[in-house]
Amino acid sequence: MKITFLGAGSTVFARNVLGDCLGTPVLQQAEMALYDINARRLEESRIILESMNQSINQGRAKIVVYHGLENLKAALKGARFIVNAIQVGGYDPSTVIDFEIPKKYGLRQTIADTIGIGGIMRALRTIPVMDDFAKAIEEVCPDALFLNYSNPMAMLSGYMQRYTEVKNVGLCHSVQVCSETLLKELSMEDKLVGRVETIAGINHMAWLLSLHDKDGNDLYPEIRKRALRKNKEKKHEDMIRFEYIKHLGYYCTESSEHNAEYNPFFIKKAYPQLIEDFNIPLDEYPRRCINQIAEWTEEKERILNKGNITHERSLEYASHVMEAVVTNTPYKINGNVLNTHLIDNLPGEACVEVPCLVDGSGVTPCHVGRLPVHLAAMNMTNINVQLLAIEAAVSKRKDAIYHAAMLDPHTASELSIDDIVKMCNEMIDAHGQFMAMYC
Repeated sequence: MKITFLGAGSTVFARNVLGDCLGTPVLQQAEMALYDINARRLEESRIILESMNQSINQGRAKIVVYHGLENLKAALKGARFIVNAIQVGGYDPSTVIDFEIPKKYGLRQTIADTIGIGGIMRALRTIPVMDDFAKAIEEVCPDALFLNYSNPMAMLSGYMQRYTEVKNVGLCHSVQVCSETLLKELSMEDKLVGRVETIAGINHMAWLLSLHDKDGNDLYPEIRKRALRKNKEKKHEDMIRFEYIKHLGYYCTESSEHNAEYNPFFIKKAYPQLIEDFNIPLDEYPRRCINQIAEWTEEKERILNKGNITHERSLEYASHVMEAVVTNTPYKINGNVLNTHLIDNLPGEACVEVPCLVDGSGVTPCHVGRLPVHLAAMNMTNINVQLLAIEAAVSKRKDAIYHAAMLDPHTASELSIDDIVKMCNEMIDAHGQFMAMYC
């Protein structure tokens, strides 16, 4: 069995996902193909994974490295599972461009990897690479299951699901910790064991639709009271999502720093006090990148730990999905899939995040029904942008890029149409070769 990891230079993530595989009996003898276009980061990942293979797996896996576009098909050939974690353009120059040019126009962001102008640009420079992957997969490993972790999840997975023949599902880790995070933040840890939840919507804006304790009691009435009280009493890191509970009635999967930029409500030049009131960390993603780059050498040494490397299975879905498929043992995930009559009041072209059953037949999404109308409407403000960005990637037309930016709720709330067009043009030019196909 072969597992191919695309973007293996993302060393910490590769370590978590493939480390999980190295500790899973049915996957321990797999060939693990590491692919990246960054030779230095690829070699660092190889060193760490070889060390893990020896320390926790008695060297039973085969670690093989593939560098550069010319070796893509070799990396993919014969793969049963493919994990995708690429970031086209990296931090510098692309992430810097995605933050600094919008800032010139007065448009401020926190993470910029999901929607917003940053998410749109990230999708437009990544989808052409994903298309190259898809063509290679269709040729050399057409039966492989493609597990996408790259953001913007809904745009990238949505493109693959609508325009390629690749078997794929988008995986995120915000669902796994959603209700646990909420209950811990509200000092309701006693309700963690045996809880039953339903989560559905779109990636990074899926809704905790219901949450019951082990005895079947609805936890939301108490959650709503405590969340309202906590937001009044003190500042904390999850104020946006608690404000969602106050006004929308439901908690959301992804963090408050992400959700601050998914709507027109909180980051507003006309109301600068909101930034402080809701504890919004502007420029958070560049700050994380700078810190990670500065601390990487030390982090690498900590991981290697003089050869005494250890690993505990993470919360990531990937190894569980592979294990369920190989052993035909049912496993439940929340996956990002095409909306084939799954959420009734969202469009069929949308990529939605819903409960899925994984077994030997692959990934089978479950029907959810209708979301509460106001939650579906919130999702639609993001879906509009996702569908328009995919249209721009397929058509290669600049005016389609403008449309995606014009319909983005945060961008539209801050900038005029003329400034949106100027900003898009400046960003397209600045991204150079990554965006050269759009005219």
